[in-house]
Amino acid sequence: MIATIASATILGARGHPVTVEVHVGQGLPGFTMLGLPDESCREAKDRVRAAITSCGIEWPNKKIVVNLAPPQFRKVGSGLDVAVAVGCLVAFDVIPPDAVDGFAFAGELGLDGRIRRVPGIAPMVGVRPDATWVVPTDAVNEAAVAGTGVVRGVDHLSTLVAALTRADDWPELDGEPPPDDEHEPVHDLADVKGQAEARLALELAAAGGHHLLFVGAPGAGKTMLARRLPGLLPDLDADTALQATMVHSAAGVTLPPSGLLRRPPFRAPHHTSSVGALVGGGSHRYRPGEISLAHGGVLFLDEMGQFQPKALDGLREAIETGQVMVGRVEQDRVAMPARFQLIGATNPCPCGAGAPVECHCDERVRTRYLARLSGPFLDRFDLRIAVRRPEVGDMLDGERGETTASVAERVERARSLAVERAGRLNADLDDVLLHEHAPLTDDAERLLRAELERGRLSARGYHRIRRVARTLSDLAGLVDGPIADDHVATALVMRTAIGPNTIGAAA
Repeated sequence: MIATIASATILGARGHPVTVEVHVGQGLPGFTMLGLPDESCREAKDRVRAAITSCGIEWPNKKIVVNLAPPQFRKVGSGLDVAVAVGCLVAFDVIPPDAVDGFAFAGELGLDGRIRRVPGIAPMVGVRPDATWVVPTDAVNEAAVAGTGVVRGVDHLSTLVAALTRADDWPELDGEPPPDDEHEPVHDLADVKGQAEARLALELAAAGGHHLLFVGAPGAGKTMLARRLPGLLPDLDADTALQATMVHSAAGVTLPPSGLLRRPPFRAPHHTSSVGALVGGGSHRYRPGEISLAHGGVLFLDEMGQFQPKALDGLREAIETGQVMVGRVEQDRVAMPARFQLIGATNPCPCGAGAPVECHCDERVRTRYLARLSGPFLDRFDLRIAVRRPEVGDMLDGERGETTASVAERVERARSLAVERAGRLNADLDDVLLHEHAPLTDDAERLLRAELERGRLSARGYHRIRRVARTLSDLAGLVDGPIADDHVATALVMRTAIGPNTIGAAA
């Protein structure tokens, strides 16, 4: 007898429909799996047999062939276990064939028949949104985010068999998803004393979506400042929230109780991370990397000068395009979303002092250290800020600064203006929209022309200066009219040159 069961697997951050075909017939007893299963997927034959017999169902002494269609891509993981088990039970005449019409199944089986959660439930459900999905009980909310059909939660194979054979009702589930836990405490900007330029840079980065680099000595507050950026950002819009949820689900990252990721993610990989860990990939599954996990939020690279140069340069295309393409010779390329806001923090040299008088590093050492950050990579930062240690008076006697909540209100207004005006944040304006929505006064144009003629700005830098100046105007409430030269001058000052002997000169 032949049984056909609907399921899905994941490749990258997307789901792919899979049809599980089970044939039970005469021949040498055995269990064969076809359709490019990987090792963990092929081990399903032992898990499925143990789970079925643990439920008191006899395993027939026949030849069983399972085909995972289509065969063009490799099936990875244990998420097809339940679908294979149900297919076998239909082929064994335990479950009526018409009982599985319109159903799709996902989950891993334990040897005792328990149904366990697997990564990628949301992307799997997303490729068959109208099916009635049967998933592990603790993955119901995650599945409901991606589909429009009914979702059934089951925690044991025997319960599933009883429901499909109508020997018992489907388990009852709570009607409303549980509320998300309270957000982790926001690092308040009010705790930052002094650092006026760095605080302005954070506000600009949040308001316009600009990439930001902090350069300064150890203890100057670079990491402290960077970790305060997420508190300035508004909640994700509906489309970005769904995309981010799909990526986190595919990577097996814990989601909120409601199943939907609403706050911008904040990812801070260690400086020893490899290219694959940052960009994503793998031999078959193409696991999302840190840049995809930061989609819609912030990717913070602390001690950026310690990252592998190849890993940093691997971010360049994603910064420009908002996605990353990974692939292998034997499989198609896979696109994963990667529209993130990059925040970097680095010391100016190995000893961290940076200033020629105080630095213990010679010229060659400083040059080699900063050479790890390639020119094309640095050119993609809209804001490059030299962070100096705060004054003693500011640290000990200084008053608390403006709170995160008050700055976030200005940020939200500026972002709303940008989206209403051009349909996107200022950092994402292309050349046509830039000329339309960020015109310059004559004085501002002369200032930028002079910088270009001196060779102190690349073409990319010129456009990024205009985008930052547009954000400055939005924060100042100057929505209409051309951008003034003072905003362009401020944007130039906040694009610090990164060199072996100085971190204070303008770009």
